[in-house]
Amino acid sequence: MPDTSEARPLVSFEGVTKHYGTVAAVHAMDLDIFAGEFLALMGPSGCGKTTSLRMLAGLEEPTEGEIRLDGRRINEIDSADRDTPMVWQSLALFPFLNVRQNVEFGLKMRKISPRDRQQRAMNWLDRLEIADLAERDINQLSGGQRQRVALARSLVTEPRILLLDEPLSALDANLVVKMQGVLSRLQKELGITFVYVTHSQSEAFAMSDRVVIMSQGRIEQIGSPKTIYRNPTSRFVADFVGSNNIFSGTVSKEGATLEVNTPVGCFSCSPDSDEKTFSMGSTLNMVVSADLVQISLTTPETANQVRCRFISEEFVGSIVTVFAELENGADFKVQVRQRDLADLGLKAGAVFYASWKATDVHLISESA
Repeated sequence: MPDTSEARPLVSFEGVTKHYGTVAAVHAMDLDIFAGEFLALMGPSGCGKTTSLRMLAGLEEPTEGEIRLDGRRINEIDSADRDTPMVWQSLALFPFLNVRQNVEFGLKMRKISPRDRQQRAMNWLDRLEIADLAERDINQLSGGQRQRVALARSLVTEPRILLLDEPLSALDANLVVKMQGVLSRLQKELGITFVYVTHSQSEAFAMSDRVVIMSQGRIEQIGSPKTIYRNPTSRFVADFVGSNNIFSGTVSKEGATLEVNTPVGCFSCSPDSDEKTFSMGSTLNMVVSADLVQISLTTPETANQVRCRFISEEFVGSIVTVFAELENGADFKVQVRQRDLADLGLKAGAVFYASWKATDVHLISESA
């Protein structure tokens, strides 16, 4: 990630709000985006992430606030004059133009000579490893090939910033992983700022320097993928990101190690030094990530344990997510290696124990 400690933002949202009638799609957004970073906007449907991207592209005008590009207010500047190209979810390629002509289109609109625009288009097609498809019709391409054409068309004008609206959502899983590699490599090589909207946690975490989590038109948290995953700042983020188990509880013992009473038991927690200090009687949310939980068939020698009933499993490669039920009926998740689960021989309805370290608990204020 580029050093942003003393850098001026390339893009700034300053108190940006967008209303559609009486509905606020985006509410008082303050966000800085820095040159050369890969920033992902993530959240559930209707959270405002695509509206934010469209306002930056000039396809929507803010109801309130200012958007600045390199220090210049751009609220009223037409999208064609912003140099903020977008790669669409639908790709929006022109079916009546071949591959090369699609890539040349933006250059043609800028009055670049036919010879220069053809050379630049071919350079980008070669860079994206599809130069041999230059004269092919768009309808003869695979999904992955079309995606590369859309990228070449957006990058051929050499913009400072590229906007991407769920560009991989229509691709097969194996192509998604491949295109993630292509996007990451291009962004690092070119030093272009990427602003990427997605529903997919795996996409956002695999490629981005920073992730913005949005909910109901507001920013919930901004941070590195690791920070977002391990240190969510609100219950919403903890629920939305990862496979977290969340218990509401009350502090029953203070100190370096807290004790927290919850509906499923009393647990020990050793919060990080930079976490909020919780006093006796404080209500909080205790977050235990599924991948930090150990499972066994016998009672473990730790205070942090729950008795579970095996419900089902989700197999993804070498990792398995176990879905279980606690004694009070609450859901509980564990992520383990497939071979470790196989060694336990668990069947539907079987009882097992889940445990975790006090240092692996993350605490969030009940009000967050």
